[in-house]
Amino acid sequence: MGVLGAHGNIQAMKVAYLINQYPKISHAFIRREILAVERAGCEVMRCSIRRTTEKLVDPLDVEESSKTHVVLDAGWRGLLQAVVWAFATRFFLPWRALWLAIRVGWRSERGILRHLVYLAEACVLTRWFLREKIEHVHAHFGTNSTTVAMLCHQMGGPTYSFTAHGPEEFDKAPLLSLGEKIARASFVAAISSYGRSQLFRRCDFHQWSKIKLVRCGVDEAFLGPEPAPMPATRSLVSIGRLCEQKGQLLLVEAIARLRREGRDVDLVLIGDGVLRGELEAAIARGEIGQRVRILGWADSETIRRTLDKSCAFVLPSFAEGLPVVIMEALARARPVLSTFVAGIPELVVPGRNGWLVPAGSIDALVDGLREILDAPLEQLAEMGLHGREDVRRQHSSNEIGRGMLPHFRAAIDGE
Repeated sequence: MGVLGAHGNIQAMKVAYLINQYPKISHAFIRREILAVERAGCEVMRCSIRRTTEKLVDPLDVEESSKTHVVLDAGWRGLLQAVVWAFATRFFLPWRALWLAIRVGWRSERGILRHLVYLAEACVLTRWFLREKIEHVHAHFGTNSTTVAMLCHQMGGPTYSFTAHGPEEFDKAPLLSLGEKIARASFVAAISSYGRSQLFRRCDFHQWSKIKLVRCGVDEAFLGPEPAPMPATRSLVSIGRLCEQKGQLLLVEAIARLRREGRDVDLVLIGDGVLRGELEAAIARGEIGQRVRILGWADSETIRRTLDKSCAFVLPSFAEGLPVVIMEALARARPVLSTFVAGIPELVVPGRNGWLVPAGSIDALVDGLREILDAPLEQLAEMGLHGREDVRRQHSSNEIGRGMLPHFRAAIDGE
């Protein structure tokens, strides 16, 4: 295994991926990235801070779970042993990491005590990384996983980088010490130009060159098979956690309005979360239980089949990074209705592959849905094919996996 080096030689690399919880149903894009990095010739150690509590429904996630090293499986005794090992063998480095943990924890919303736990987790990981000869660590999300990677590096562990997704990292940047994490990282991956601009805001302009645009990838299971023909029925799909920021309550209200107008429309919601009860109550109030279904979480194959049976995908989010589910819908040649939020306009182009409406506006959402229902099937099909072309060009998992390797090599070589 290896990656083509700057001078044409094959140079082997061994990296770790670190996530707070992995694998997780909503993080299939991380699994795709890891597998693509491996296919590109890099050996990957999978690390998770804590074990996922949700039931995994995708066989690929179940397989990933068996490959993942979980820090907190060590228990308190294992954490304490790792701390003793670090302070006994790493000389002054753990003291520097301790001071960093206190300084970062002091200005965080989680406090110093939680950051001392992060330090203990970093001791466990540093021991693992030295034993496994890990050369670089890449974390996803600029939250606690990146804090732990930073503390590992401070203790003499491998260099680190992280992918910032948003919106949490941008909303809580000072509390997360995002600027310090950027300054100490070898590089930072932003999943959209919008995300990169937000990272620019949180660091000195001398650090801007280390912020790379690395988009999320779509599984070949969505891009590979030819999409099904556009169905004659007006069935819509929305996929995501059932929570405030995804805007599903507005979507259910919009469907109820359209049904009162006599419009023939169905909606399938794929996902689960804290708002499921509220959504079920809203469906009952709107008397649309026969037209709106909540499937819960589903595996990739079920998502692909459901998208193929739909005429459009809808995601009326209030806050986002750049939703992978939009990429999956476009990959299946289904046009998308979403909002002018974060990186979404970089993917959904009105008139070409979908519609954009102001976030939070029920009237604009209803108007957008009417446009979908009134559009000829030929127009929907053409827009969907444009979207498929766009995703194939910008969001191929294999291309993104190969694109990560030069960044890893530069970090390892100190360039």
